[in-house]
Amino acid sequence: MNDSGKVLAMASDHGGFAMKEFIKAKLIEEGYEVKDFGTFSEDSVDYPDMIHPAAKAINDGEIERAIIMCGSGNGAQITANKYPNVRAGLCWTVEQAELTRLHNNANIMSLPGRFVEFDLAWEITKKFLSTEFEGGRHIGRVEKINKLL
Repeated sequence: MNDSGKVLAMASDHGGFAMKEFIKAKLIEEGYEVKDFGTFSEDSVDYPDMIHPAAKAINDGEIERAIIMCGSGNGAQITANKYPNVRAGLCWTVEQAELTRLHNNANIMSLPGRFVEFDLAWEITKKFLSTEFEGGRHIGRVEKINKLL
């Protein structure tokens, strides 16, 4: 991964806040620079308020990859996927993180803050960040994602 890949966006709502803080600390230990779009406490918030700015940064090419969280991971992923240059995948296993990169060239990973243990979330994160897009037969498939019928 090049140096620009060492800058990551992160965002969560209150349901993913504790996991975000855990993973952010681990990423900083690993030498990543983290742009944190919030939330900054466990007070109840609406996940789109944090996810939209993080997804926009990915969409606009300001940052290459992001890790987002909410309680289930679903709302965060749905919000992020509103942007045409975003491919957000919901991951709750290491294998899913690997496949969302290999086959889908995902640039955002969504984690379920209330359904995955923190140590597993860290393993999922490491796999997402260390896996490159496989290309090949997947290129055409990824290119079709934003083509509407």
